[in-house]
Amino acid sequence: MISRLSGTLLEKQPPQIVIDVHGVGYEVDVSMQTLYSLPAIGSTVQLYTQLIVREDAHLLFGFAERDERAAFRQLLKVSGIGAKTALGILSAMSVAELAQAVAQEDVKRLSSAPGIGKKTAERMVLELRGKLAGGDGLPAVAAAAEGGSEDVVGALLALGYSEREARAAAKDLPAGTETGEGVRLALRKLLKSQ
Repeated sequence: MISRLSGTLLEKQPPQIVIDVHGVGYEVDVSMQTLYSLPAIGSTVQLYTQLIVREDAHLLFGFAERDERAAFRQLLKVSGIGAKTALGILSAMSVAELAQAVAQEDVKRLSSAPGIGKKTAERMVLELRGKLAGGDGLPAVAAAAEGGSEDVVGALLALGYSEREARAAAKDLPAGTETGEGVRLALRKLLKSQ
């Protein structure tokens, strides 16, 4: 699995870019949200990636932010949505807008994305409800950026805490807290509550 690429941006041919990583040029499909956030050609760039392996191709998708990649992965789990359609959805709306549309069951807004009809939009609402949003209605990864980290939650889950306990403990962590420190603070909080 290729999780992240860091290298020199060589080409921008929407929706694809080419990144040189130590002499190897990786062709990466990106959303318009990511494309607009990229620096000039020749600059160093870092993208979070998702590799899709098919019978006839290996496709690499890149995202400027982890939350966009997480939303992409959730969209792929929705019946009837493939990688190109998921990328189109993330080009048409930000992760926060997608989470809000799902939370508000805004089928009209969801069906405005390319390749999404009313039935697929309704399926998105059903299958994504609670998966893009944290308890406060913000995208889970946006909530992580404002406090709890998904890495901290994952570590707490691995230690045997329930998802509810892990998210509650990671919720109020200071922004920018590193994972190790976040786990330590969250564990301290969990131990105090017992």
